[in-house]
Amino acid sequence: MAAVGGRTFGVLSPFVGGDYYGTIISGANRAAVSRGDRLLALQTLDPGSYNADRSGIPDYRRPVAWGHLAGVLVVAGAVSESYAQSALAAGLPVVTIGHEMAGCSAVFADNSGGVRAAVVHLIEHGHERIAFAGHLAHHDVRERLQGYESALIEHGLTPPPDLLLDAGDNHESGGELAAGLLSASSRPATAVVCGTDRNAIGLIRRVTGLGRRVPGDLAVIGFDDLAGAMYMRPSLSTVRQPSDLIGAAAIRLLAELRAQAGATPAVRRVPTTFVRRDSCGCPPSGLPITEDLTRYLFDQVCSLQQTLNIQHELGIDLLGAHDHDPRELGWLKRTTAFAGSLGLWRDGAVPALDTELCIEGEYPAGRESAGATMPVSEFPPPELFELADGMAGEAVFVVPVRSATRDWGMLAAVGHIQQSTPPGSEMMNQSGALLSAALDRRAMVAALREQEQRLRDAALHDPLTGLPNRVLLADRLRQAGLRATRKAGHRFAVLLLDLNGFKAVNDSLGHAAGDVLLIEVAQRLTALLRESDTVARLGGDEFVVLLDGLPAEGAEKLVRDTIAARLTEPYLIDGGRVSVGVSIGVALSRGGDAGPEDLLREADAAMYQAKQRRPRAATSSGSCRPSTR
Repeated sequence: MAAVGGRTFGVLSPFVGGDYYGTIISGANRAAVSRGDRLLALQTLDPGSYNADRSGIPDYRRPVAWGHLAGVLVVAGAVSESYAQSALAAGLPVVTIGHEMAGCSAVFADNSGGVRAAVVHLIEHGHERIAFAGHLAHHDVRERLQGYESALIEHGLTPPPDLLLDAGDNHESGGELAAGLLSASSRPATAVVCGTDRNAIGLIRRVTGLGRRVPGDLAVIGFDDLAGAMYMRPSLSTVRQPSDLIGAAAIRLLAELRAQAGATPAVRRVPTTFVRRDSCGCPPSGLPITEDLTRYLFDQVCSLQQTLNIQHELGIDLLGAHDHDPRELGWLKRTTAFAGSLGLWRDGAVPALDTELCIEGEYPAGRESAGATMPVSEFPPPELFELADGMAGEAVFVVPVRSATRDWGMLAAVGHIQQSTPPGSEMMNQSGALLSAALDRRAMVAALREQEQRLRDAALHDPLTGLPNRVLLADRLRQAGLRATRKAGHRFAVLLLDLNGFKAVNDSLGHAAGDVLLIEVAQRLTALLRESDTVARLGGDEFVVLLDGLPAEGAEKLVRDTIAARLTEPYLIDGGRVSVGVSIGVALSRGGDAGPEDLLREADAAMYQAKQRRPRAATSSGSCRPSTR
């Protein structure tokens, strides 16, 4: 583990694993640990991205973990130059890897020298029509192009413009595109140098599909020396780029800058080596078979199989039909990570650059940081660093938790640095993507349930007062009737209310004042009754009260008189006092032999009689206009 008081260096990378980015991170980690320091790897692409070249520069602007860091490594394609300038302004030294940024030190492979050696080798084979295929948007690929051009010129050959092919990315798809362009040339090349091994793999696949032989019709050389290059048929001649040594050199330079405040930006180059194999036209040398190599390859196969199993189990655990809360991070046990922390933006607000994260998940559960809040500059929680054994190839990783529809927060995990998977297939990228999808789905289900509840409420309640409407009242009446049938002595009453003078209030003060009056009437009725009773609005100024379970003979009359007294008390509306009368009709259950509509009709008839006996009018005073009496 890192020594007590050791510094933490951050590496910003499009992905935090894979046979390119993972190897750089591994080399940087070893160099940091050897100095008593430690490494934090931060993925800048959104989780679920699968191609850094096609994704472009990520929109990554927050100062994640800046409070922990003593310096920052920036891998090509990770962040914009403005981010690096912000880090420099905050006092963090910055070293770029494979590209240049103003004011920053940089570490490169010797791109030009390695390709120059490869081109010279092809010329020695007798080739003159030599093409170059690579993703020219990348600085290091442009340096490789310079090595290609300088080697041709040094040997009296003019670089042919028609054989300069922009692959569009650094992957197999770019090589296939370049192969198509190459086959369309009127004077085809006899050899091609590719900007990356993956370009070369895609190019070989496409040209052999078109009937050309490698190296018989076309010699091919790549760049990187990926683990599988020697096992291709033909085996791939390439320029070996020691990515682990590049990462280590970047850490050493970063440590120097940290120790020398105000030091002038420096550039370091790591040597590359041309590796002869079959695809350049050299005689086949066969595969190097040793016990150590066989065991290494077996371990690689097991690792890839484990990665596939993890991705399968993660999909089931995070996206399957269950009630587990993905924020609890229990699913991390399916992965190679052994600790983790999930920070979600506080209150679900649109996050500002340095807004606070709420720690809503910890794995294993029970750590002190659970439930705490912290600025994104202090994430991840510091105890995670103490759990990573750097000497064993472990580090802390952070990936954004963001989908196409929502930015949720940040996920941190402690685990082994993955170097054998293709970029983007490592555990952190997949975990972040599936977690984002699980949180999206959980939010969508909650929103649908809330919408369903709102629709149900709208179907069963009066939109103005919120009281049950006629539909819900009918159901409550049926339930009361069933209870009266099942339980001897259970009686209930229906009271139908009509406001006297309500029309006068509407006419004199307006419909808005009438609505206020109806809402106040609903609130007074609700406050008078038990929880087991029901107050409903039928429409207009008609209300119904269901007294379910009369406690004593004549209880309904006491309730009726109490309601009448309360509803006829003055109301304060628009600064004026308004009074209305009320007519109430009462109907009693009779052992369950009367249906809900029958009781409503009886109550309506009783209310009409009451209205005839004691008509009411409305009055208003204060600032309100007088109502008609």
